[in-house]
Amino acid sequence: MVTDEVGQGGTTAGGPGNSAGHQGGTGQNLVQLITPAGERVSHPEYDPWVQDISDEQLCSLYEDLVVTRRIDTEATALQRQGELGLWPPMLGQEAAQIGSVRALRDDDFVFSSYRENGVAYCRGVKLTDILRVWRGNASGGWDPYTVNMSTPQIIIGSQTLHATGYAMGIQNDGADSVAITYFGDGATSEGDVNEAMVFAASFQVPLVFFCQNNHWAISEPVRLQSHVQIADRPVGFGIPSMRVDGNDVLAVMAATRVALDRARRGGGPTFIEAVTYRMGPHTTADDPTRYRDPNELEDWAQKDPIRRVKALLERKGLFTQELETAIQQKADAVAREMRTGCTTMPDPEPLDVFKHVYSTPHSWLDRQQDHYSRYLDSFGDPAGAASEEGAR
Repeated sequence: MVTDEVGQGGTTAGGPGNSAGHQGGTGQNLVQLITPAGERVSHPEYDPWVQDISDEQLCSLYEDLVVTRRIDTEATALQRQGELGLWPPMLGQEAAQIGSVRALRDDDFVFSSYRENGVAYCRGVKLTDILRVWRGNASGGWDPYTVNMSTPQIIIGSQTLHATGYAMGIQNDGADSVAITYFGDGATSEGDVNEAMVFAASFQVPLVFFCQNNHWAISEPVRLQSHVQIADRPVGFGIPSMRVDGNDVLAVMAATRVALDRARRGGGPTFIEAVTYRMGPHTTADDPTRYRDPNELEDWAQKDPIRRVKALLERKGLFTQELETAIQQKADAVAREMRTGCTTMPDPEPLDVFKHVYSTPHSWLDRQQDHYSRYLDSFGDPAGAASEEGAR
């Protein structure tokens, strides 16, 4: 079952060098630079945007792909073993995340959903911090301004509004940094995403809308939500778009660089549809076998983003035993650090719920904390009670 194409018709826009206006057309071809078999194919418009990627950098991208998949599988195992309350797998979407995040500058700002754990890893978020919210030990996980990436947004699509507002701030400051917001195909059905595109287009803000079309919004297929290609939809707002093979790390990087360059030059927002596939469940609470054809999964397994880069490295004579061993050791070390950080994470104190609500003292919150503290004190010392009980 082939599910790449979700519709025909509509107007399209975007491509290297296009202005913020839109061009007519019917559908968009999928931009691809690496085939599923690992063959590097030429694309005259997008090749220049990745011509600086050396063999060493290609190996580094492969390492990122392997390590982020290991992060995902280790976190899934931790959830199954009861160490995490929930986990949103990104299996199969590694190239979409790595190719885009590695195109960013340090001063660009990321606004993500809850699935961009590969992006968080590459932005320098500590492995333990990635897990905090899923273990129930924090409401966020990290300080966004230390890595220029917001904490995961659970409310579908609302991060696009936050990104638009931040991009308006960049514009007002006269800076040339860019905001990028990640979301799934299902989020394009939300009002927040459409409202964000209205504002982004109206004010021509430096923003990249990055849609990971993984074909399933929980149990609803993308073809039910959109009868045209998703990349055709932002054109109605006056936002140029690109449609790329989301399992091709180089194609994703090239498209993201095009969008970033346009934004830095004052060309406004760009929409990227990265066509990929969610190989696992929506979250570990989901059972995709109830709604997904197993043949579909088999088809997409042949387009695996890691396997195709490995095949390309083999074609170029770069995939050696030394490289494989080094990357495997790195992945193992990351997994160990994650597991240790998760299982030794201290439980939050009851009054920690009042931390970080306001940046300055607030009498209303102080009064609530005082009431709650006296309520807890009314139970006495549980630890002391337990010890007394044991001494009897």
